[in-house]
Amino acid sequence: MSLQIARRITRVKPSPTLAMTARAAQMRSEGKDVISLSVGEPDFDTPAHICEAGIAAIRAGHTRYTNADGAPDLKDAVIAKFQRDNGISYARNQVLISTGAKQTLFNLCMAVLDPGDEVIIPAPYWVSYPDMVMLADAHPVTPDATADHGYKMTPRQLAAAITSETRLVMLNSPSNPTGAAYTRAELVALGEVLLDHPKLLIATDDIYEKIYWGKEPFCSLLTAVPGLYERTITINGCSKGYAMTGWRIGYCGGPREIIAAMATVQGQSTTNASSISQKAAVAALNGPEDEVQRMNASFKTRHDYFVAGLNQLPGISCLPGSGTFYAFADVREAMKQHGFKDDNSFCEFILAEALVAGVPGSGFGAPGHLRLSFACSEDNLAKALERMNTALTRGPSKSV
Repeated sequence: MSLQIARRITRVKPSPTLAMTARAAQMRSEGKDVISLSVGEPDFDTPAHICEAGIAAIRAGHTRYTNADGAPDLKDAVIAKFQRDNGISYARNQVLISTGAKQTLFNLCMAVLDPGDEVIIPAPYWVSYPDMVMLADAHPVTPDATADHGYKMTPRQLAAAITSETRLVMLNSPSNPTGAAYTRAELVALGEVLLDHPKLLIATDDIYEKIYWGKEPFCSLLTAVPGLYERTITINGCSKGYAMTGWRIGYCGGPREIIAAMATVQGQSTTNASSISQKAAVAALNGPEDEVQRMNASFKTRHDYFVAGLNQLPGISCLPGSGTFYAFADVREAMKQHGFKDDNSFCEFILAEALVAGVPGSGFGAPGHLRLSFACSEDNLAKALERMNTALTRGPSKSV
């Protein structure tokens, strides 16, 4: 007997990032010395003062439901963060606390998209963006932001992608998977296009804001283009910058009507984020950032080392990024040299021959690439580069 599932589920695929991470874990359990460069989380512990705030919350009995849209003290911390770091002003009813920025984005899609709506998502993109859109019965439109433009969508591409069906534009800066970040001038140029289309909503995903080393200070869209305030949802969270992936705290600020609709979606799904995690997030947002800066400096050092090493490998090139902890390597020449038809088979080759796990670029809308995380020790990065060089010099064995 075949049990029927909803058609919407057939439109989406399991996350390739999670799939490769699970594959690497399975091989390790079999005794293979796999270096996993697929996982998208910091390798640092959550700073001690944040952990202590979580422990204190348990001991003080903060273990019950909070308001479905977030505890007032965390909302206030988020409001202060947006004002302090980005110059954006929000009231409590313009802020939503969710179980990770991923849920924030999903809430948004479910709250504002109808069947037939189009959502502009520049490629390369984070793997979950298009699938969230499709789960909301809408259609992703993915302009190809190529390496020639630093993996960033141009104003001309944005203007060409907008149709009468366009409902939402998604921006992610710094970007997963490329590490590319829009400058203030680039955001202003995109904003000039968006200002001409007053019916469009914009979601800007700033989750990697604290992992950034661009030539100029980080700039959020509304910081550069305040005229878009009435229709922009600014999304962020604690997972990446504060090494709090498992705590699951995301947040956003935006127009009251949109935030209320998103809160309704959340209220009928997960309700509030963990009360304990919310207390820890207050400590993160209101507390010292010495550890955040130390982690960022380490990621920058690893980035410089790893990207330089990738560019020494035969058939591989890699643009430097301005943030995140990912390198997005162009492997098309290496694929050609060794006869691989797609980046999935190339990724399998690297895993089998070099025991290095990455994620195929096709999952990010950029075939012929490989996303590699440098959120690991420099020793492991050195080993990964050495193993990949050996595998690429030797070529695939008959078993691959």
